[in-house]
Amino acid sequence: MTVRRIQGSEVEYGIAVQGQPQANPMIAATHVVNAYAAAHGLTRRAQWDYEEESPLRDARGFDLSREAADPSQLTDEDLGLANIILTNGARLYVDHAHPEYSSPEVTTPLDVVRWERAGEHVMRRGAELAAQISGVAPIMLYKNNVDNKGASYGSHENYLMRRDVPFVQIIRHLTPFFASRAIICGAGRVGQQQDGSVHAFQLSQRADYLEEQVGLETTLKRPIINTRDEPHADPKKYRRLHVIVGDANLADVSIFLKHGTTSLVLAMIEDEFLVDEEVELADPVAAVHTISHDPTLRATVELADGRRLTALDLQWFYLEKARAYVDKLGDDDPEPEQTTAVLDRWESVLTRLGRDPFACSREIDWVAKLSLLEQYRERDGLEWDHAKLHLVDLQYHDIRRDKGLFYRLERAGRIERLVDDAAIESAVTAPPRDTRAYFRGRCLERFSSSVAAASWDSVIFDLPGHDSLQRVPMMEPLRGTAEHVETLFENSRDAGELFRAITGG
Repeated sequence: MTVRRIQGSEVEYGIAVQGQPQANPMIAATHVVNAYAAAHGLTRRAQWDYEEESPLRDARGFDLSREAADPSQLTDEDLGLANIILTNGARLYVDHAHPEYSSPEVTTPLDVVRWERAGEHVMRRGAELAAQISGVAPIMLYKNNVDNKGASYGSHENYLMRRDVPFVQIIRHLTPFFASRAIICGAGRVGQQQDGSVHAFQLSQRADYLEEQVGLETTLKRPIINTRDEPHADPKKYRRLHVIVGDANLADVSIFLKHGTTSLVLAMIEDEFLVDEEVELADPVAAVHTISHDPTLRATVELADGRRLTALDLQWFYLEKARAYVDKLGDDDPEPEQTTAVLDRWESVLTRLGRDPFACSREIDWVAKLSLLEQYRERDGLEWDHAKLHLVDLQYHDIRRDKGLFYRLERAGRIERLVDDAAIESAVTAPPRDTRAYFRGRCLERFSSSVAAASWDSVIFDLPGHDSLQRVPMMEPLRGTAEHVETLFENSRDAGELFRAITGG
């Protein structure tokens, strides 16, 4: 009945070294992470704890063998790459060839906006600091998903769900929603097909890289529904839905709607509210591509029963069901404003997209970008194959405040803000107060020298008087909040006192 649930985001940033097109991106990404760590006192010995990770466990009931897995799927191996834990509870590390910021766990879509955008500040500062290292050329970072050379990198979402929900129902009801969701949260791209060889605009940067309906992979044969079963929480109670279909968004409203609408659809699936009425796509992967390739929003996709609907039709279906769901069951959130805000904004955006997509240019990334591109096209008489349009596309995602076109639009008042700069700045160092990220972040802030390792579901201390490392499990994401442990931190002079207060030992 609400948008509130444990959720978060992971963003891999595109990376380039000025004047060095052949530069090793892994080395450049390492410079970014290590420079930020060194400047902020984070060059501690605390490591990422991989013990509880299981990236090859499939929600369909089996484990993929390590021999059969692509090396990119073995994310539970410590490759010795830069990998730090921030005081806001986030993870900053090198994921293969990209610097990645994984936000702390939060409970609302608006908090996703706040802590994800804090990640932009972290990455920007890391690149600035790396450029001060002798012999290191300036590094540019882009919050996008494609390099226009055929490669794509991820912007993933995570949502905690009830374990007892059959995965087949998740596939059944989420597939049409994800296939059509780009109209409200696509980031826009100049070029169609993976290599951009078709000269036209499309709604989503990730769409052309989706090749399967369901699968475990994230870097090849990418599916609409990812089946990785790695809850980072009590596995008997929770599953973590790992969503890889989304674009890397910059606009607050796009991020807010992406997480808010998905949270509502997941709530309806959990409560079996979508059982009686449903839509099923005849060819889900083809539908993803068709919808993304049509910025007029008029293209139709075929359903299994032979009907043809537009992406707007599909999104209206889910919105109307969500309205009925909340009206029938009520909103049990003590602070229901965000659920109402998501429903109202969803309806407003769909209504205006149906009349004139450009009416949403202050809210939706793909529309903001297309509006900008059309200005260049009209002014200079450019066709979609012109190199300048590709540069404008890339520059939209540049996270340098003086260079990024998104930030210029924002400063000019052409992008709507949901979270102000002060709230984002505080989120760079402060963790959310209502999830276990609070405990993780405060441990790193107060007692970093005693933290040997940490992960989403544990903090491991190295304490005097103990022969072995001491693990504090955090399998319940709503424990370890400020309400639970803030007083313990205030009353503990060192990690040993905190550990004894928690364990009673």
